[in-house]
Amino acid sequence: MAPATNSRSSVADAGWNCASNGFEDRIPAEERNNPFTWINPVPLWQSRNDQVVRRFGDPTNDERRAWMELVRAAHGADLTIDRSDLAAPSFIVAGDTGEGDASQWAVVPRIEQIAEQTDFMVIASDVIYPAGGVDDYENKFFLPYTTYPRPIYAVPGNHDWYDGLTGFMYHLCGQRTPPPKVDNGPRSLIGKLLWRKPKRADTARADAMQRRRARPEQHSAQVSPYWVIDTGPLRIVGIDTGITNSVDAEQGAWLRTVSTQTSKPKILVTGKPIYVDGRYEPGTIEGGGTVDAIVRDPECNYVAAVGGDIHNYQRYPVRLPDGRVIMYLVSGGGGAFMHATHRIPRVSMPVVEEQDFRCYPLRGDSLSFYSKAYAAKFQWNPFRPLRQEIDPKQAASYMAERLGLAPAKGPEVLEAVTEKTRAAAERIFPRPGQNAHGLLQPLFSEYLDWNTAPLFKHVLWVEATDDAIRVRCMAATGCVGDGVRAPEDDLRATRGPDDRFSWSWPTR
Repeated sequence: MAPATNSRSSVADAGWNCASNGFEDRIPAEERNNPFTWINPVPLWQSRNDQVVRRFGDPTNDERRAWMELVRAAHGADLTIDRSDLAAPSFIVAGDTGEGDASQWAVVPRIEQIAEQTDFMVIASDVIYPAGGVDDYENKFFLPYTTYPRPIYAVPGNHDWYDGLTGFMYHLCGQRTPPPKVDNGPRSLIGKLLWRKPKRADTARADAMQRRRARPEQHSAQVSPYWVIDTGPLRIVGIDTGITNSVDAEQGAWLRTVSTQTSKPKILVTGKPIYVDGRYEPGTIEGGGTVDAIVRDPECNYVAAVGGDIHNYQRYPVRLPDGRVIMYLVSGGGGAFMHATHRIPRVSMPVVEEQDFRCYPLRGDSLSFYSKAYAAKFQWNPFRPLRQEIDPKQAASYMAERLGLAPAKGPEVLEAVTEKTRAAAERIFPRPGQNAHGLLQPLFSEYLDWNTAPLFKHVLWVEATDDAIRVRCMAATGCVGDGVRAPEDDLRATRGPDDRFSWSWPTR
C-alpha cells in the first residue's frame, strides 16, 4: 500500500485539480443558491456591534456577568461537564464553523469519517455567522451536524456575541430567557442608538431545529459560555473571550481556580488564539493579568492552547524559560472563508522560530488560491496582472524565494520564478512599503471566498491517555481522497518518566 500523503507531498496531494466528493449536493438549497458573503451589506450591518464596541465602549463583560447570574441560579456554580468515564478521550475541535455554505459543508464528510472514533466535538469560536442569531442555527449548526452521534460543546466567538449571545445560550446552553441587562449596549448615547438588539426566538421554530439533534447520546449538558470538560486523563478548559479578547474578572478568577484544582494536564480552548500570524496576543483579564499568564503557570499544567477566530491552521511550540513546551495552535478552518497564510511573515520570535512553525494551507497554496480567486473576480478586467493565475508550483517557489525558505513541498517543486508570477504575486501581495496595501486588502479574505474544491479547511483530532496526547490536523478539502490523506500536522506529547508536569512535544 502506498504511504498516505498530504499537501506537503505534492501539488496533487494538496487537492489541486481534484474531483469533488459530492459535498455540494448536501448543502441546503437556500445556502447553495445564495452562498454566504461579506461583500453583501446585510451581514456587515448585522455585525455592526463589532465596530460599535470599538468606538463607544464594550458591554460584553457586563452582559456575560448577567448571563452567568441566570446560569448559577439554575445550575449552581459548578461549570464542570463530567466525562471522567473516558479513560482515553478522543474528540474533534472545529473552529469558526458557521457560514452554512460550501465552506462549512466541505468539512462535514471529514467529521463523519472519524465521528465513531470520537467521544465529543468542540466548536472553538463563531458557531454562527454573521451575528449568532437564534434563527440561524438550523442551516448552520443542526443540519450540518445532524449525523454527528456525540455531544457538541462550544465556546462563543465575537460573531456569537453580536446578538448578545442569545442564540448561543438558547441552543447550546438551554437558556431560553435572556437577562434584562443584555439589551443595554454601550453606555454612550450614540452607541446605544447604533447597537443591534438581539432578536427574540420563535420557540416553535427553535424547537423544531433542536429535534434534529435530540438523541440522548447527542446531549451535551453544557450550560454556560465557559466550562470545563473533565475526562479521566485530561481536562479541557473552554473560555469566552467576547468581542475584543477580554475576559471578565469573575471568569478570570474561575479560570485560575479550575486550572489549579487538579494536576491533570490541560488544554485551553479559546475564541481568540494567543499566538497568531507571528504575533503574541496573551488575552486580557479585566482588572489585571492575562489568560496566557495562567496558561504558563507551571502549577496549572497546561500542555496546549487552541484558539479559533483566524480561519486557518497555525502551530507555535513555545519553549518556556523553565524548559516546558506549550503547544499554541490556531484552528479556525472548520467552516468559514479562508484567511490567507501567505501573508504570515517568516516566523522569528523570541520563543519560536520558522523551523518549528507550521501552517495549513501552505503559504504557496494560499497564494495560488487567492490568485485564482482574483482571476475569477476580475475576469472582465482588461488589465492582465489582475487576471494572472499563479500555478501552485510557481506560488511555492515564489514564497520560498520571498521568505528565504526551502519550498514546503520539497526541493522537487522548486522552479525558477517567472516575471509574470512575480508581477501577479506582488500585485496581490505587495512587498512591505509606504503604500503597500494591495488590492482590496481591508476585505482581502472575505472578498475572495470561494465555494468549490479544494477549500483547504481542517479540523483537529485530539486523543489522550495517561501518558500521551496526540493532536492531528486533518485536512478537509471537499475532494475525493480526503478520507485517506495523511494529517497536515501530527503532534504527540509524552509525559516525562518522573514528573507529572513534564511533557515533551517533538515537532520537527
